[in-house]
Amino acid sequence: MKVLITGASGQVGGALQRTAPEGVRISAIDAAHCDLADREALRTVIASERPDILINAAAYTAVDKAESEEVLARAVNADAVGVMVEELGRVGGKLVHISTDFVFDGSSSRAYRPEDKRAPVSAYGRTKAEGEDHLRASDLLVRTAWVYEAGGANFVRSMIRLMNERDELGIVADQIGSPTLATGLARTIWALVERDADGVFHHSDAGVASWYDFAVAISEEAHALGVIQTQPRVKPITTSEYPTPARRPAFSLLDCSKTREFLADNPVHWRTNLRVMLKEEKALG
Repeated sequence: MKVLITGASGQVGGALQRTAPEGVRISAIDAAHCDLADREALRTVIASERPDILINAAAYTAVDKAESEEVLARAVNADAVGVMVEELGRVGGKLVHISTDFVFDGSSSRAYRPEDKRAPVSAYGRTKAEGEDHLRASDLLVRTAWVYEAGGANFVRSMIRLMNERDELGIVADQIGSPTLATGLARTIWALVERDADGVFHHSDAGVASWYDFAVAISEEAHALGVIQTQPRVKPITTSEYPTPARRPAFSLLDCSKTREFLADNPVHWRTNLRVMLKEEKALG
């Protein structure tokens, strides 16, 4: 099976390469190889590679910047997906597309199921929802949330840096979801690919957290491992106290029961995976 992975240098793209099953022939590209906003360049790559599977792990993910750059965000998050589907139709390939909890508005009183109505409240969310709309019934859509990985650009590593610099941090406590280790997401994607899954699936780590909860756990676990030397005070604040250009969903927990039942596996709690990541982060120095 020949697999083309976009977003090769990103957290998920890197995890997909590290966890690829035996027998899979991988070609991996990032923005340096092909700008997804360049439709013709993207067509050329797909026509040349002729993959059996294209896993789209690339995206415009600058959530706040997207509010002023929605055209560019749409070109990468939506238009490029349309090009992928068209070209894969020509070469006989399947698209595995990674999307986000931001396609929901955060008003639910329960975890979002794959079939739930989308109602994005930000430019980033809108463009990701538009990207989803290009998929065919035979393609695979995997939504995830709050992704992080050792060595990547993410909340955990930002917290480690700030905790080594400050005595007190104010962290938003009224946005709820679940952190997701990129390695676990990659393994789920490969498992779905191996079973020829299509349609919509969700993956995040088990458990529920606010950003404040996540930060407190990072402080505790990182200090225990010696990744940070002292524990600063972590103070809960509201979203209104930390205004941003883009509106975030207040509740974006994903219901992953369909995925877990389909794969017959057990979810890993986010705090367990946080410890795994922090040990890897410590090893990186």
